[in-house]
Amino acid sequence: MATSSMEGTHGIPLLTVGSVAYDSVKTPQGSCDQILGGSATYFSLAASFFVPVGIVAVVGDDFADQDLALLKDHGIVTEGIERAQGKTFRWWGEYGQDMNICRTLDTQLNVFASFKPQLTEEGRKAPFLFLANIDPDLQYQVLQQMQNRPKLVAADTMNFWIEGKLGALERVMNSVDALFINESEARLIAGEDRTLKAARSIVARGLRTVVIKRGEYGAMTLGPDSLFLAPAYPVEQVVDPTGAGDAFAGGVMGYLAATEERSPVELSRAVVVGSIMASFAVESFGPYRLAQIRPGEIQERVKALESFAGWEGLEKGQLPLRSWG
Repeated sequence: MATSSMEGTHGIPLLTVGSVAYDSVKTPQGSCDQILGGSATYFSLAASFFVPVGIVAVVGDDFADQDLALLKDHGIVTEGIERAQGKTFRWWGEYGQDMNICRTLDTQLNVFASFKPQLTEEGRKAPFLFLANIDPDLQYQVLQQMQNRPKLVAADTMNFWIEGKLGALERVMNSVDALFINESEARLIAGEDRTLKAARSIVARGLRTVVIKRGEYGAMTLGPDSLFLAPAYPVEQVVDPTGAGDAFAGGVMGYLAATEERSPVELSRAVVVGSIMASFAVESFGPYRLAQIRPGEIQERVKALESFAGWEGLEKGQLPLRSWG
């Protein structure tokens, strides 16, 4: 595969390795064809509101200049995006009335099929690293290329890798600090039928943190001595859920990279931020709502979510409970 690096800038607090793709999506709100997508795209746009982000990915010679410009306009370092001969990764999906369920109609890996991540010199020094949903063998290869152990490494995965390459995934899990998965993936990894029990089983294997993405029901983080439940920001009309989980992860990791904190309290705050970034992602087809956010909108939604989830009544004193016997 012949490749050539695209030009970018230097200085990368947060690096992500994943896919940059073209998606065709149908939902009850309409449809779109061949729009910008991919896990690294959604992640980096969400995280870019907090820190500069570097992408490691591959695209084909059909990748549009305006799509690269969209990333660069958000200060995203594109030096690690390689252009190869052939077509960019393409995905077709359809959502029914239950927007939590997506049916994949077709996947064409194209140049992504032979993707071998190669980090730039600056990328190898990044103190925060997110391994998006790709082959766990590739995730591990990226870890091996880092100059030093990053301050925080997190990974995402999916049922396909859990069922087909569990051994390789377990090697990655033993090498990272945090794992981002949804409820069904947690139960599949742990062999448990309850999400909380599954998450505790995964943490017991040595992970510092498991982040469970729960869609419209929010998210849960669990560590050896911590548990936090975050509600989702209520969105009245979901247009396209594609990429919401990646935008959530981008918000979490972007916030943590900006604060350079890893405490349970800061992780909880980061998860709230992630929920907010996911709420923007679902409001349009593709990542374009994310690209149009004004920073003030993020702060407004964080405040609103804090208000929606308030427990002021419990802070005023004892509950009026009855006693008997």
